[in-house]
Amino acid sequence: MLAAHVLARHLERVTVVERDVLPDGPRHRKGSPQGRHVHVLWSSGARIVDTLLPGMIDQLLDAGARRIGFHQDLVTLTSHGWQHRFPPRQYALMCTRPFLDWKVRDRVLATGRIALRQRAEILDLVGDAKRVTGVRVRDMDTGARETLEADLVIDASGRGSRLRHWLSALEVPPLDEDIVDAGIAYATRVYQAPPGAAAGFPAVNVAADHRLREPGRFGVVYPQEDGTWMVTLSCTRGAGLPAHDDDFLPYARTLRHPLVADLIALAKPLTSVAVSRVGANRRLYPERLDIWPEGLLVLGDALAAFNPIYGHGMSSAARAAAALDTELQRSGTDGGATRRAQQAISATVDDPWIMAASKDVEYVNCRMSATDPRLTGGAVARQRFSDLISDRSIRSSAVCDVVTDVISLTAPQSELASNGFLSLMHKDRVLPELTEPPLTAEELALVKLTPRSTVSAGGS
Repeated sequence: MLAAHVLARHLERVTVVERDVLPDGPRHRKGSPQGRHVHVLWSSGARIVDTLLPGMIDQLLDAGARRIGFHQDLVTLTSHGWQHRFPPRQYALMCTRPFLDWKVRDRVLATGRIALRQRAEILDLVGDAKRVTGVRVRDMDTGARETLEADLVIDASGRGSRLRHWLSALEVPPLDEDIVDAGIAYATRVYQAPPGAAAGFPAVNVAADHRLREPGRFGVVYPQEDGTWMVTLSCTRGAGLPAHDDDFLPYARTLRHPLVADLIALAKPLTSVAVSRVGANRRLYPERLDIWPEGLLVLGDALAAFNPIYGHGMSSAARAAAALDTELQRSGTDGGATRRAQQAISATVDDPWIMAASKDVEYVNCRMSATDPRLTGGAVARQRFSDLISDRSIRSSAVCDVVTDVISLTAPQSELASNGFLSLMHKDRVLPELTEPPLTAEELALVKLTPRSTVSAGGS
């Protein structure tokens, strides 16, 4: 939808071809299977959305989405211990994916400049290795086929993209592809939050510790727009996953800390368990080809898909839309413009790609097929440096600020290798290690829990 909106700012006519019938409300659809699990829109992506669609973030917040300041409004057990709740530097929006899709879709389509072809699928590209001139489309209800001519075709069809097949038919050389697959799987249930907890209790994140050299298990409790908690339990390959309702709470008790289990034990479940096993990191490299068809672009999960646990997918898509907007404003669709636009779009996925992939390779049983030298060389030194940063950031406010800027895609990952940051790592004050979740007495009272020990929730 963001890509379509950007096209409508620069081109005469825009058509979105969609396999599903898009719902007229915040309901799930087949074409968005990950929509049943937790999603976050990082502040970097939210700012882009608000630039393209002014006032959109306020509309989402007014309709119930929760703004979570990192790390004041989040209680996190990282691989290296509990994160101190420092004053927020960045934020994330938490709400259900169908809710966010619906609100953005309604806003984009309300302009009347975008035609929507529902229950239609792309069969193949029209053109040749030098230029794509349109697509062949099949109506999924009648079977009728037709050709849609276009000056520019964008593949935003997600993880199920058939781009490599389509390009092969045009005799375009095969695209390089990297895959880092830790075997991530997800199980999610929605719970009714206790009164006041959806707005007054922090989000909760309990992560695995990759240093244990065993399959990882994770759990999150995230507030949603309708006063509920969405609880997602996840694992890497070999850890198993709760597929049935009766197994959900027992599995939560196997996490590194019982906080997630304690919260949901007192809450009312509203849904059964929804399971997904698609979470590999996968990246294509169209920018590496010596030839690339004019009139064709690829973005979103069709270009680079990340382990959803890091929450970078939607912000990366927004960054790609912003890059497309800039390139169309600069060059339009004239000769060579498509290649430059694709290079710019591909550059936007590099930081989230390497953050997700380099983290996942640390888990046992991870399967990797990659040529990225950052993943294939210097693994031990890279992990030691990453561990050092993680250990400092949970106890140092200034270090945490920079790390949060990078994780939220607000600052480039190269910032973590800058002289200023390396100096900060040595100079900033390091707080004592937390031994229990940094929750206040008032927060614990909201969920009817008692502290195991006295813990400060502040960052000073």
